[in-house]
Amino acid sequence: MMGEDREPSTGSPSGEAPGGTRAADGGAGTSGESDSAESTAADGTDGAENAPELLGEDLAIGYPTTEDPVVECETVAIPAGEITALVGPNGSGKSTLLKSMADQLAPERGRVLLDGADVQSFETKALARKLGLLSQQHNAPDSITVEDLAYHGRYPHRGFFESVTEADREAVDRAIDLAGVEHLRNAELGNLSGGQKQLAWIAMILAQDTDVLLLDEPTTFLDLHHQLRVMEVVRTLNREASVTVAIVLHDVGQAARFADNLIALKDGEPYDWGPPRDVLTEELLADVFHVEASVDVDSPGGPNIAPESPLNE
Repeated sequence: MMGEDREPSTGSPSGEAPGGTRAADGGAGTSGESDSAESTAADGTDGAENAPELLGEDLAIGYPTTEDPVVECETVAIPAGEITALVGPNGSGKSTLLKSMADQLAPERGRVLLDGADVQSFETKALARKLGLLSQQHNAPDSITVEDLAYHGRYPHRGFFESVTEADREAVDRAIDLAGVEHLRNAELGNLSGGQKQLAWIAMILAQDTDVLLLDEPTTFLDLHHQLRVMEVVRTLNREASVTVAIVLHDVGQAARFADNLIALKDGEPYDWGPPRDVLTEELLADVFHVEASVDVDSPGGPNIAPESPLNE
């Protein structure tokens, strides 16, 4: 079980880029890796059936400054080839869980498996070719251009002394186009707005071209138009390339519209998980978010939430 008490809903360090992403491990990492870490399907078929699954087992995750674990769960699954949204109030452990799934925070207990292999068994660059993480905190020199930042996402695909390849150029061009920052390609980060910078970082993580994409609040700082654009990009990558996605979102309605699955966290533990129409109930919104709301599960675009009033915590 994912949580211990609830019945689930059923259904379907030198390794970082400028900033806190898993992408630009740069040339500092080694390129060697175990056979299991780089193994691929023998039949060569495409589609979600060959997409990787990310699985956490018997996890207890904390920080050196915390006496007790911040997150505890028996099982947490990011299904292969699907979009899974992590939702919950501030401090519920969403970002902590995502960091651990990306091998950015070692669990105190348990393990995280990528297609059956412990993520800690991968060499840094080998993991970065399979899994990309865009965290909330990232930094880069103000003088770097959007295009140069996107090229940082290609470092896991090159050796230390290897030059840029045609495949790198194609990946960067595609990422910049998908992120909608072609008009900002030569602009320096220091001259961009907060929303434009976020789109530049999204272009970088897209250029990394991984099978698994972990995004921690990627729509932060973005206006509604660009929020929807980012979510459409995520959905396009998932539908067309079978990218496995885990995404932390504060907007529960947005999560319900774009995700195949929701994981609702409360006090560091999964409260419920499954398809949005099964998970998003008025009871969950009251228990997890302390909000009185009505939910229309029959809305064509996914469950429609109408918040009414806050509840006492």
